Amino acid sequence: MSISFTLTPAAEKFIGRVVRFSGIPSAGFRLLVSPGGCSGYSSEFSAEAAPKDGEQVFVVSDLKFFLPAESRMLLDGVTIDFTETPTSSGLSIINPKQAACGCSSAENAAPPGVAKIEIGSIGRGGRPALVS
Repeated sequence: MSISFTLTPAAEKFIGRVVRFSGIPSAGFRLLVSPGGCSGYSSEFSAEAAPKDGEQVFVVSDLKFFLPAESRMLLDGVTIDFTETPTSSGLSIINPKQAACGCSSAENAAPPGVAKIEIGSIGRGGRPALVS
């Protein structure tokens, strides 16, 4: 299956840094996207040495992406951006075909067709520290 998605310069820079700072030679960027959440997407990402069984490798802007079948279907035609505000930062998946969210439960909801993937969702290994 041939897919096409676009990276903004900010996303390209962020993903390049994730891969470069992973310390894994020839690392790729695993992006797992599934339906769900208010924006229509739920996502996880990591730098990995090689694709898993069933994943295809796509090169976009000289970056290797490891994408399972479901992610490939959902990413076709989208733009991936990196956004940063004083209180949060993360990848945004902008889908021009996505309808607006019907709920009004989120005051800071992303614009229609945009999924936010927060930096804090990146696993660093080990257990998170408990806050008292």
